[in-house]
Order: sequence, then C-alpha cells, then structure tokens
Amino acid sequence: MLNLVVISFVVSSFTAAVIMLVKKVFRRQLSAGWQYNLWFLWLIALALPFIPSHYFHIQGLFDFNAHSIQPIDSSDMDTGGQAVTGGNWLQDFTVSVHRKTPANLNTIILILWIAGSLVCSVMTVLAWLKINNIRRTAATITNKEVISLFEQCKQSLNITRPLVIAESPLIQSPMTFGLLKTYVVLPVGYDEWLSLNEIKYILLHELHHYKNKDIWTNYLIVIYQLLYWYNPLIWIAFREMRLDREIACDTAVLKSLDEYSYVEYGNTIINFADRQRQDEGLAFASQLHDSMKQLKKRIHRIASFTTESRMSGQKSIAIFILAGLFVSIQVPLVSAMSDDQSRYRLQDERVSYEDLNTYFAGYEGSFVLYDRQTDQYIIYNKDRSTLRVSPDSTYKIFLSLYGLEAGLISGENTLLKWNGIQYPYDAWNRDQNLFTAMSSSVNWYFQELDRGIPQNLMQHELNRIGYGNGDLSGGTTQYWMESSLKISPVEQVRLLQSFYTNQFGFHDDNVQTVKDSIRLSENEGRVLSGKTGTGAVNGKNINGWFIGYVEDGENTYFFATNIANGKNSGGSEATAITLSILKDKGIY
Repeated sequence: MLNLVVISFVVSSFTAAVIMLVKKVFRRQLSAGWQYNLWFLWLIALALPFIPSHYFHIQGLFDFNAHSIQPIDSSDMDTGGQAVTGGNWLQDFTVSVHRKTPANLNTIILILWIAGSLVCSVMTVLAWLKINNIRRTAATITNKEVISLFEQCKQSLNITRPLVIAESPLIQSPMTFGLLKTYVVLPVGYDEWLSLNEIKYILLHELHHYKNKDIWTNYLIVIYQLLYWYNPLIWIAFREMRLDREIACDTAVLKSLDEYSYVEYGNTIINFADRQRQDEGLAFASQLHDSMKQLKKRIHRIASFTTESRMSGQKSIAIFILAGLFVSIQVPLVSAMSDDQSRYRLQDERVSYEDLNTYFAGYEGSFVLYDRQTDQYIIYNKDRSTLRVSPDSTYKIFLSLYGLEAGLISGENTLLKWNGIQYPYDAWNRDQNLFTAMSSSVNWYFQELDRGIPQNLMQHELNRIGYGNGDLSGGTTQYWMESSLKISPVEQVRLLQSFYTNQFGFHDDNVQTVKDSIRLSENEGRVLSGKTGTGAVNGKNINGWFIGYVEDGENTYFFATNIANGKNSGGSEATAITLSILKDKGIY
C-alpha cells in the first residue's frame, strides 16, 4: 500500500506540475480547447499506478550489469572445518533488530487512506443527493420561444438525442447533469431578466458541455478525487481543469457568434455572477458559475478572443503530441516502480494444494514441498506460499556459497577469527569455521563474508539466480535480517533445487562444501539437510523459517516452511511443524 501511495503521489504531482508548466510556457501558442485537452493526458497518467504492471512491463530495463565475482586473497585465513552430522543440531540463535517504523505501516496507511476516501465518499453522496433533489423539483420549461431556441441550439451543434430543459428554484446558476437522461436546468424566473439572446448564449454554453462529454468527465474526476484525496496538488489541478473547461466552452460559443455579440456574451456571464450564490458541492454537474478570481480570467479570455488561425491550430496539436509523449515515457518508469515485488508470480501446472492447517495451529504459515522424482509441488496456503518475507538466517546458505566463490574462505580453509565482541550466545564468542557458524547460525561470521563481497557484485549474483526481490537497499550485513531482501517459500524451494543440482554453474567443490555444512541428521538411510531462520523485531520473534531437503537414496524432496503472527514465530517452531509433516508423509 505504501508503495502504491508513493507512486501515485509522484506520478500525479509531477504530471500535473508539467502540464501547468506547459500551459504557462505555451499559453500564446495553445488554443483554449487544447489547453483543456491537455488535462486528459493527466487523467490518463492518474490511472497508470493502478494498472497491473504486467500489462506494460518492460523486462530487463532496469537490470544491473556486473562482472562475475572474482576471488579474493585468503592467505591469512586459518584452516578448520567439520561436518555436522547427527546430535543436537537445532540451535536456532538469532539477534533482534530494532525498528522505529511500525511493522504494520502498510495497514496504518491503508486505514488512513480508507478513512479519507470514506469522508470524500460522504461528500460525494451529499452532492449526488443535491443533484437528485434539483432533478425532482425541476419543472419542464413550457415557454415555446425558449423550447424553439433550445432546439435550434441543439441543431446547430448536431445534437439529436432528446434532452430535458427545465427550471428549478434550488439553483442560481444554469447547470447540466445526468448520464442516461440529461437535464439542462435554468434558475426559476430566468426569463424575467434575460433576453432571448442571453438565453441563447447560456443554452449554447451548456450544450457544449453536453457535446464535450463533460458530464462523464465529472464522474471520472469524482473517482480520482476519492483515490487521490491525500494529494493537495490534485485538488488545485482539478480546479484549474474546471476553469479551462469553462474557458473552452466560452471559446466554442464565441466561435459561433459574430464579433458584435462577444461583449453581450461576457455581460451575460457577469450578470449571473452578480445574482448567484455559489451552489457548492455539485460535483456531478457542469455549472456556469465560478469564483470571482476564475470569473476574471474567463472575462479576460472572452475580451481578448480572436478566431484561431490554421497555424495556431497546428501548433496546439504539436504541443499536445509532445505532452502526450511525455506521459507515455512515464509508462516504463511506473512499471518499474509499481511492479509488485512483494509476491512471486507462480505459474506452474505441476502444483497440488493440500490442507495442512492442523499442523499450523496458532500460526499463519505456508509449506512447500517439491518431489524431484515426480516433478510435482505440494503447497499449503497458496496465498502465503508466494508472499515474500525476509529470509533471515536461511540466506546464510547462499552467503556461504558466495564467500567460497569469492575466495574469502575455501573448502580447506573456512576459519574466521572471532573479533572479540561479546555476543548474546556463548557459541558465538570464539573462532568459527563454516560448519560451526552454520550450526550455531553465527551472524558475525556471515556478516564478515558479506562485507568482503562488493555490493554491486552481490546484486549481480542475486539478480542472476533470481533471489526473491533482490533488494539490497537495507545495507551490507543487514539487508537479509528483517530488512529489504525478501523471498517467498516457493522461491526458497526452487533455489534449493537449483543449488542442489548446481544449475547456476558455481564450482562443484564449493557447492559440496555448503551441502556438507547444512547436513543435519540421518535416519534409516535418509539424510536431512537444511537451515533455520528466525526474524526478531524489537525483541519479538515474528518470522520463522525451516528450509532444506531430504535424500533417501532414490529421490530428493525439497521443502520450505514459513510461519508468522504466532506467539513465538521462530525457526524452532517452523522446524517442528516441518518434521511433523515430513514424518506423516513418510519422507523423514
């Protein structure tokens, strides 16, 4: 939700500002009608953030380019290493991260956005009720001269659809409203102080609103105001758009009059300003009235009106096309910004879904199992299986592989010296090799590996293997611990398959070293390998992982379990759930 709010705010504000700038810079070259038409490009831009990104996704446009990881001198590394087989292998150590931003920020923003939209919706309903009341109280005009004049005006604009012309005591300014049945409504007693010519001007103005589909535009504006209520520039831009619409209608009317009628038309507009009170909140109607500031602009444009030359029209079209190109170049940018990185798009016919809810009592979670022999997936909780969350310590599988590939450690030399800092677990406060560090999930060991790999090279590698959202913006040594990097259970399983069969072309010896480091236990000829992960924020375990695979000599099963929102959502709990499922399925 936060991402959508930011994108929509940036796109709407930037495009509105550019259009207002174009109008100001080219005000002499743009005709009134084309100045109004520019706003329709803005309306298109307002829709872009809400269009699913896959409709205009440009793949690979923003991929990072980098070279392969190069070996780093490790001559000062000490040797050491041992396989972890059997014993008490489950040591789910973690360190809590502190987060000032609320974990449920998206929910808070969603609630605020809904609350604002509801307030705007109430205002919209009140406006609709006002319009409906005007429609109910409006009496059809019976004055034959006015009816005849109305039909002449319709004919001059090639309008053939039946329209209702009426008068109402509830309004002071002429207005047009209604989608299926359109009403042109004048204030009661209009014929007592308006001449037939002045009535003609008003009718032409309102009929131009109808012909230009301004009633439909009103409804679209209301929808956008409900969506973008939080952006003050939106309200300013819509006010300017309405002014340009009135000026465009004024200009259209003036084009059909002789030059001796221009002053009379302007005086008609002024006379209504003297008599009317502003009918506030009539969002669905096109009205003749304006604020005094806007009225002055309209009168100035009427007074300075000249017939548009052919060259002027061509300039207006050219400027409009250039502005249209500007809106179109935002499409790939919006695509990149709005691409939903919070989920993995699962498109696989080899999936069957099972209800394993009884195993997850008290937790929201997902379980993904891949049977290599049958090439089939079993998934519990389709929605959460594609939801990306922090990998936490499960990421250490790939961190260790990258450390080996970069030469920071080697299969014969995986020892790193303890830095002397006292950590909350005794097992961390000593020299570590890859096997002890993996077994005790020693953060400082893997953070040291992370520091030794340039971030641009790490970014390249994560993009290459498709590791979740590949977002390293959380900063070196931190991005994988309840921070920017996210991955889904389905992706965990797929990456484990690729790692196991070395589809990414790493050194075979390095892959085998990592496999040995995550080997956990053996039972009746079946070998369990894997890694836990626990995400702790502000002292509370909120994210639990257990990922890995089981080898039985003939087949290999890959799995990933993730839990959240329980009393204690950690790797230990995820492991217990996983082992129960694997046991009941006869896998381990």
